[in-house]
Amino acid sequence: MTGKRTDRARLPGSFHRIWAASAVSSLGDGVYYSALPLLALTLTHDSTVFGMMEAVTLLPWLLFGLIGGALVDRWDRRRTMVVADLCRCALLVAVTTAVADGLLNIAVLIVIGFLLGIGGVLFDTASMAYLPELLDRDQQALQRANSRLQGAERAMDGFVGPPTGSLLFSLSRTLPFVADAVSFLFSSLVIRTLPVPPKKAAAKSKAPILREARIGISYLLHHRLLLGLSLRPAVGNFAFCGTGAVLALYAHDTLHLGAAGYGAFLTTEAIGGLGGTFVAGWLGARLGTGGALTLTAIVEAVALLGVGVSANAYVAGAGLAVLGAAMAATMTLGPSVRQAIVPDELMGRVGAAARLTAMSAGPVGALFGGWLAHVAGLRAPFLAGAGVLVLMAGLAARLTSNRRIDAALAEAARVREGTGAGSGLAGVATEASV
Repeated sequence: MTGKRTDRARLPGSFHRIWAASAVSSLGDGVYYSALPLLALTLTHDSTVFGMMEAVTLLPWLLFGLIGGALVDRWDRRRTMVVADLCRCALLVAVTTAVADGLLNIAVLIVIGFLLGIGGVLFDTASMAYLPELLDRDQQALQRANSRLQGAERAMDGFVGPPTGSLLFSLSRTLPFVADAVSFLFSSLVIRTLPVPPKKAAAKSKAPILREARIGISYLLHHRLLLGLSLRPAVGNFAFCGTGAVLALYAHDTLHLGAAGYGAFLTTEAIGGLGGTFVAGWLGARLGTGGALTLTAIVEAVALLGVGVSANAYVAGAGLAVLGAAMAATMTLGPSVRQAIVPDELMGRVGAAARLTAMSAGPVGALFGGWLAHVAGLRAPFLAGAGVLVLMAGLAARLTSNRRIDAALAEAARVREGTGAGSGLAGVATEASV
């Protein structure tokens, strides 16, 4: 049995093309996001404008995420990824041309950022939905694949991309955006070579797009395991954004770090996160996915508490590294379960609903953390966040237990084999009683 599972978990050669495309695209993202504020500084020093530019990165998911998920379930997912990348490439070519001709202004930059975000919604949702098709919904293979994708994203977007973007911008204001455009072009060409998924026998739905989006939300809310997997990152984002809102002040006023020290402090989280992507599968194999998710919730709470009570920058940095590792392991394990159990016809919608649930808690946490630091001191958001994560650990132990995950995986397998309920929606009632 063990040997068979190991063979099934072996990743096909086509996955390595996705991996390469993701790595190059993540490198381009890192280049873009480091060069974008530098370009904006040549146009304005208004902090309100910079706040608007930051909000633009979130708005596409809030405004378009659910609709994007419904569209992905209607469209060919491979083709959707290719078109989304080509459109983003074209937008960056437009940015490059505008910069070279001196036609760029802040309004144009914000609009292009919003359109790039919409392309990201469609690409990310289609990618999350396509991967289970490619790997035949094998949970072990999905864990390995998500681990490698997460590792590539953190290495390229977090380490290599930002300094490369700054260097390219110092050479020419257009170079970073040319590089990002090339990364999207490369990604689209590679993804175009991937296997075409089998045609679905059922006719395409003619229902209104908003009604189809609501079906995905309903499925998520009525499926206890999926709800638990979605609440986990939502609660985590509430706590992490609450501390992230004051992290720069905390590092400066409490840990007494300068600009260079603060940059190194942030890097510890990225280093930990890179490590966490590689230990996720090991933890899942030894503790079960549910046990591993409970452990990472406990580790996140302890690590955040350690960062908040430490007066030593090195100890706080170590805590931040452990926090990053636990977060990365969670982000590898949780989506792998969802991809293995959600019916194919709902994968885009449920994935988008889960992503929106997780992201929506972030702004609320940031506002709460800023207010709490104002009334109770800079350590207070860390202490409160740790308390919230302790509660999350209890919730994770109940809603995402090994028993519940094993039951959901078995039910999903029965449905796919045609021995259980004939419709993916029928699994809602079964899971609700687990």
